[in-house]
Amino acid sequence: MEVKILGTGCPNCKRLEKVTREALDEMGVDATVTKVTDMMDILSYNIPATPGLVIDGKVVSYGRIPPKAEVTSMIATALSAAES
Repeated sequence: MEVKILGTGCPNCKRLEKVTREALDEMGVDATVTKVTDMMDILSYNIPATPGLVIDGKVVSYGRIPPKAEVTSMIATALSAAES
């Protein structure tokens, strides 16, 4: 699984990364977490606001910090999609 945190390094971006890493750890999911800080790269995802969360190439959240339970659900959805 590949997870990307889109943002320039603001406090919200750092919180999203923390919540995401905690969810991955609690689920025991092996994932590569990458921080995308280059504005041109962020713009390529066509999101109107940061922070953004991308799981396996799909934007699943932007402009807010979803609660850990919601991030866990997003990860589970991506895992089941990858299996089918």
